[in-house]
Amino acid sequence: METAYIKTPLGTATIIGDEDGISVISVSDDGEISVTIPVVLQEAVSQLNDYFDKKRNDFSFKLNPKGTEFQQKVWNALLDIPYGKTRTYLEQSKILGDVKAIRAVASANGKNPLWIVVPCHRVIGSDGSLTGYAGGLWRKKWLLEHENPTNQQSLF
Repeated sequence: METAYIKTPLGTATIIGDEDGISVISVSDDGEISVTIPVVLQEAVSQLNDYFDKKRNDFSFKLNPKGTEFQQKVWNALLDIPYGKTRTYLEQSKILGDVKAIRAVASANGKNPLWIVVPCHRVIGSDGSLTGYAGGLWRKKWLLEHENPTNQQSLF
């Protein structure tokens, strides 16, 4: 596995992957930035930079997240939420075929290893509120505002 650290508007992103795909993208408040980017991570780094520069609203590099079968199913459903749109945890549970699985869906969202690319930040509470986000609610708010197709002052 190769690792790269890049600066983003939301902190330092850590990207981990190999020739089989990107396994982890996470964010932290601090960290050193990579001087050189491993070849297998260059496309992911380029696409993430384009996302933050508002030149890209989807990703095409190969993903290889590690998780249970249920987690994989939840993460794949997240990929269907369009850029600039949100869904509730209840809607996600219905899409996955079991409204009673809402807590399990929320838990799997929280374990999403691919920050931004698998857009768990697009899932909100049934009342429209921002709810749990591993990267911090301020980052979730920033991402939703960044993706908002209309340039209003603030969504939340």
